[in-house]
Amino acid sequence: MTDDTPRTGGAQGYLRIATEEAFATRDLLDAWARAMEGPDVDPGFAGLAGFYTTSQAERPRNIKRRLIDLGEERLADMDATGIDRQLLLLTSPGVQWLDRAEGVALARSTNDELADACRRHPDRFSGLAAVAPQDPAAAAEELRRGVTELGLHGGVINSHTQGRYLSDPEFWPIFEAAEDLDVPIYIHPAGLPKNMIEPFQEAGLDGAIYGFGVETGLHLLRIITAGVFDRFPRLRIVVGHAGEAIPFWLFRLDHMHAATVGAQRYESMKPIERKISDYMRENVYITTSGMAWEPAIRFCQQVLGADRVMYAMDYPYEYEIDEVRTHDQLDVDADTRKMLFQTNAERVFGLGTS
Repeated sequence: MTDDTPRTGGAQGYLRIATEEAFATRDLLDAWARAMEGPDVDPGFAGLAGFYTTSQAERPRNIKRRLIDLGEERLADMDATGIDRQLLLLTSPGVQWLDRAEGVALARSTNDELADACRRHPDRFSGLAAVAPQDPAAAAEELRRGVTELGLHGGVINSHTQGRYLSDPEFWPIFEAAEDLDVPIYIHPAGLPKNMIEPFQEAGLDGAIYGFGVETGLHLLRIITAGVFDRFPRLRIVVGHAGEAIPFWLFRLDHMHAATVGAQRYESMKPIERKISDYMRENVYITTSGMAWEPAIRFCQQVLGADRVMYAMDYPYEYEIDEVRTHDQLDVDADTRKMLFQTNAERVFGLGTS
């Protein structure tokens, strides 16, 4: 019997860089626990962070343990699945549910811990800076510090900030900093906001099964239709999960956006310089986190371009060796497979691992 276990080291012709890999700090988990003991806990927060704080089931206990490990267990898991490098992102809901002062402070200390782990394992870990958008100026400054002083490779924002979206110009100093630094912003899902969650939660559809993708796709569309990329034409945004379904809607999005703008139906929807699909192909990159499905991956490569799609495992929420094999065995040419696993990530995040 042939051993087809994926190995690290690149013997297959490419390195495997996983680009949406979660971690947490003990300080963050402690803050989660304190919040769950307080009054009027936000339902989206409780459905996400609260589950991992309070549940004693095997899956959440294993995930919680792996989230805070930035050493031997994580490296062993990477070796066991052939992952050469992880791009580390602070797990959802990040620091965005806290008040301004605590969010800013926790983002800073978290980034210090992340940078230390990357220094200890420079060939295995890279990271994105967490920021607290509830203080946009401080968030922009922390992104600058994370990139220029700590050696991080962009920023991560866990979707909405207490029900508010980055389409609001109040948050645009963050985009300005990212464009100046020439680094991407990764928009990752979070628990749904209060004014959205009820019909999802009552059916058990509020999490990764469906709600996360709906809300994060909405966030990306709000950014595009608000004219963010017209104001910041060199800005790069990354989203996971095969683009949060947006690639599959591009035809209808282009058609109906043009019709809605032309009808002047909404004060909030103004003309933008290009079609939604143009911004998706020129300013947005996607990863395959949680979507180890060949038809979806190849469709995204076809409609966005093979240079726009990157591999991600979504560790530790997804940790399946068969999903690595699925990507290894895609019916694509060698150059496309290497772009998917390695060179797109190197280029987009400035990893320089080649």
